[in-house]
Parts: sequence; C-alpha cells; structure tokens
Amino acid sequence: MQSKLETILLNSYKEQMIAFIKSDDKYFVEAIELAITNKQPFSWRAAWLLWSCMENNDKRIQDYLTKIIDSIASKRDGQQRDLLKILLKMELNEEQEAYLFDVCVTLWEKINKKPSVRITAFKFIIKIAKKHPDLFNEITFLTQNHYLDSLSNGVKKSVFKMISGISTHKKL
Repeated sequence: MQSKLETILLNSYKEQMIAFIKSDDKYFVEAIELAITNKQPFSWRAAWLLWSCMENNDKRIQDYLTKIIDSIASKRDGQQRDLLKILLKMELNEEQEAYLFDVCVTLWEKINKKPSVRITAFKFIIKIAKKHPDLFNEITFLTQNHYLDSLSNGVKKSVFKMISGISTHKKL
C-alpha cells in the first residue's frame, strides 16, 4: 500500500508536491528516507522533490548526509543526479567531502553514464577542488579527451567554463 507521500509523488504537479511536503516535517523526513532507497518510481521522485524545495544546508537533511553518500553508487542515473544536487546544497565535513569526491570521480569516469549525472558529479569535484587546491592536478587528468568525447558541445563548454573558474580561483 502506498503512503500518502508516495501517492502525492505519483499524482500531483510539482507545486502541489512542494506544498504537501512543506505541510509537515514528517513528510520531509519520509521523502529523505524514500530518496535513499530503491523503491521506484518513488525514490527518484523523492530525491528530485527534496532538492527542489530544500534550503541551503538544510538542517533536516544533516543527519542523513552519510547515508545519502553511501546510497549513490547503487542508484540509477536520474536518482544519482538528484542526490548529488541535494549534496551540492549542503556543507559536508572533510570525511564526507573526501568520500563523495571519490564517488563523483568514479561517476565522472564512467563515460557511458548520462551526461547530466557526469556534469553534476563534476560540479562537486570542482567545488571540492576550490577548497583543496592540491586537487587541481586531478582535474587536469579528468578532463582528458576520452572523458569529454561522449559529451555534447554544450556540456563540454560547461566543463571548460568550470575549469576556467577554478583556474581564476587558484590565482587568487
């Protein structure tokens, strides 16, 4: 039997979903827990909904950060992307950053993954590299042609724009 949240996720428009999840924190917590499972189609929709309506560094998600990171590898592309988007809005401790950096590098290196997953993983790689300049050499390695060949020109342009932003950041 579907929960109230699951029914809303399947039968409502985005505005209605956001209003529902904001009506009671228990639904927000249920959405977090659902987002890290493999109960499709609800899990992906819950992850998508969370990043759409959460605040930056949302306290309600803080206790779930490690579980979210742990769950990413076993998810499908769309759910991976949306879980990464949640994490991009959060402040992570150094251990979580290091672990997620490794997860993101693995996702980026899988050239058969959807470009939206890879570019979202790359955004996190760049975010961490800005905090830890010793990772700049890793970025150069990750932008070799064989990692970029499967991407559209628009996605490649985004990658190069992020790299130029990190180069500017490095000079500061």
